[in-house]
Amino acid sequence: MFGCLVAGRLVQTAAQQVAEDKFVFDLPDYENINHVVVFMLGTIPFPEGMGGSVYFSYPDSSGMPVWQLLGFVTNGKPSAIFKISGLKSGEGSQHPFGAMNIVRTPSVAQIGISVELLDTLAQQTPVGNAAVSSVDSFTQFTQKMLDNFYNFASSFAISQAQMTPSPSEMFIPANVVLKWYENFQRRLAQNPLFWKT
Repeated sequence: MFGCLVAGRLVQTAAQQVAEDKFVFDLPDYENINHVVVFMLGTIPFPEGMGGSVYFSYPDSSGMPVWQLLGFVTNGKPSAIFKISGLKSGEGSQHPFGAMNIVRTPSVAQIGISVELLDTLAQQTPVGNAAVSSVDSFTQFTQKMLDNFYNFASSFAISQAQMTPSPSEMFIPANVVLKWYENFQRRLAQNPLFWKT
């Protein structure tokens, strides 16, 4: 239902479901993350009148999770970019993940998505410096195209031991495709119109 993307890393699409209406993504090495993109995969829409509040959680000095509201995603706004680099020293806020026993490691932050009524989402106030910006349709299309190409190309990956000599065919190592994919993602995140130059 959801995806999470950090520049220079593979897209995460397997959220851990911690309750019927709550999902989390782990963010290892969170100290080196500036922005995170949260998006709907397009496979399952929210039920009518529902959306998802997006939270960022990091361990405080005692190892306890501090949750901060970043914003939301809905069927009408299926993706958003959040700046999390300035949030690691702020105060926590009210959140729906408190009573849950979510497995976590001390050096791992988390993105939490809570499915809630749109009326409830409209009344919530995200932390001020999360700097939410919507991903435009061109960027969204490009992201989907990149994901589709990478998934398609990597579905044909075989090991050298599995290869049979075929002088008329050229083979491209999977790590080259991955490097191109990561570079394109990074450049797109920095400037969605870089391809025009």
